Amino acid sequence: MLPLRAAWLVLVVVFLGEIMDLIDFSVANLARTPALLIVARLLQGLFGSVLIPQGMALVKIVFPPELLRRALMPFGPIMGLATVVGPILAGWLLHLDLFGSQWRSIFLINVPFGVIALALGWRVPPRRGGEDPSARLDLTGVGLLTAGSALLVIPLIQGRELDWPAWTYTMMAGSVVMLALFVVSERRSSHPVIAPSLFRKRSFVVGLMVVAGFYGALSAFVLVINLLLQLGMGWTPLHTGLTLIPWALGTAVAVLLGGGTLAAKLGRAALHIGLSIAVIGVLALWWSTAHWGTGITVWKLTPSLFLTGFGAGLVFIPLFDFILGDATAEEVGTGAGMLNAVQQFANAIGVAALGTAFFARVGHPSAHSYFAAARLIFAICAGLYFLTLLLVGLLPKHSQQAQE
Repeated sequence: MLPLRAAWLVLVVVFLGEIMDLIDFSVANLARTPALLIVARLLQGLFGSVLIPQGMALVKIVFPPELLRRALMPFGPIMGLATVVGPILAGWLLHLDLFGSQWRSIFLINVPFGVIALALGWRVPPRRGGEDPSARLDLTGVGLLTAGSALLVIPLIQGRELDWPAWTYTMMAGSVVMLALFVVSERRSSHPVIAPSLFRKRSFVVGLMVVAGFYGALSAFVLVINLLLQLGMGWTPLHTGLTLIPWALGTAVAVLLGGGTLAAKLGRAALHIGLSIAVIGVLALWWSTAHWGTGITVWKLTPSLFLTGFGAGLVFIPLFDFILGDATAEEVGTGAGMLNAVQQFANAIGVAALGTAFFARVGHPSAHSYFAAARLIFAICAGLYFLTLLLVGLLPKHSQQAQE
């Protein structure tokens, strides 16, 4: 039982880390802070991003091949649920204002979680790594992929504020070049970052687009609803966090009622149902903000927030398992890692691109302009959800678990 316990403890650590990272993200985006905070957040993100694939690698080591697929299933829902829980906890911690630290308590709270993760990481996982002595890290591929991602995200975040200087366009063009070089490098590498055989599977290629669209819309929604309620309505972080409880509750109910059981019974239709409800929820939120405007209340937001969370919750659990439905045991570990990387990148792009569109629409800040900008983003999010709804039809009809 030791390998089973080790793997699930790794998943718990990843879950705690994801929650704390989302809390940091929610607050840092609204804070006016010195350059030191930016550097510290950069380092935190760098080292945090190293932990997630290591967690997946540990699960791959401690589980035998016949159980590997089931072991990797919780990663998708864990990160999705962390996205929901993070902003609510952020509002609560800001309200507490521990020791007069204001938003700084958001970062201090990471310390006990880090200690727990360190203790579990030292005592529980196996001491030995994989059994393949020839395995090598493709530093060229990693470097090109990292550079390409950074060259795209940085100008999207800074461009609007700096009135789009020439270097922002140069960086975005450079991103295309770096990503193209990454593809060429992967084809020539004897130890590629991503198993090339995965890209010959329609389900995996389509799945990357589904994950990008779904999580890009989700991250933009989280950002914009917080900005609307705090800047447009002038609500406190705690008030905002409590307002989002119906969204979190909808997600939790969907996870408990749906999950793998619904996917096993309905197959791919479970994803269609979840995404359809998510589209309806976001459109209902668009209508609510257009109809009531600044007169909107928590109770008027509750139905649309619950629907939006419920729809997303039905997708969190089975999504990765459908995408990897026809992957071999050797491809599952690499595929799950790649899907996670795309998920994180989609989160960043969703915030950067749609956040830029939001503030561009706001123009001169006023309650009316914030509501108009939020409705624009809600419409885009609904469109992204609908696009992923169409793409889901290209995934396998049954999940991995149903095929086993």
